Amino acid sequence: MPVPHDIAAETELWDQYAESALKDGMEPVFNWTQYQGHGPGPELLGDPASVLEIGCGTGRALAYLAGRGVAARGIDLSPVMVKKTGERWADTGAEFGCGEALDFLREDTRMYDAVYSIFGAAWFADPSRLFPLVRERLHPGGVFVFSQPPAIPGAYGPQGMYKGGFAGKAVFTYRYSYRPAVWERLLLRAGFTSAEAMVLGAPEADHIGTLIVRGGTASV
Repeated sequence: MPVPHDIAAETELWDQYAESALKDGMEPVFNWTQYQGHGPGPELLGDPASVLEIGCGTGRALAYLAGRGVAARGIDLSPVMVKKTGERWADTGAEFGCGEALDFLREDTRMYDAVYSIFGAAWFADPSRLFPLVRERLHPGGVFVFSQPPAIPGAYGPQGMYKGGFAGKAVFTYRYSYRPAVWERLLLRAGFTSAEAMVLGAPEADHIGTLIVRGGTASV
């Protein structure tokens, strides 16, 4: 059964995060994992001419791609974040827009060589609804790649998350967690022709790894 996302409340949560997320001195960088310089880079996207990042946050990855000649577009739920990133990375040519990922993908008519999410909207949107919409926005041969923390063993499906502890106003969102094999099945069910999901270990033993998932579409 779908969980009851409250988009207004989630927007408030991400606006609060945006107030301090984009720090002075940040530079464009592309990293799939939570450990700087660890793991693969943008090569997982192939060689795209155009990309869409869903839940683009601080915009650092998008700015990195735009600086290398990619037509880079990102959306984020937080208008505060979008204003900040649009100003910060204006000289890179990256485009930032505000919107909820599912609504945006339903209404957007542009096609992309790659859609991706780094600890972004793919972590916070119901994959049974998100994945088919992403598939529709990809050119033949396009890819969808996302990363996020792996599921805690035994805790699968939507996971509720309060903002700021367990007292005060109930501001919350949902994150989605599954085993790698389940992510692969969800991609194939959504019309992707290939699917790979794996957990990349952390640089240090016993630290939290990173789930990296890649879905491909058939070339013409």
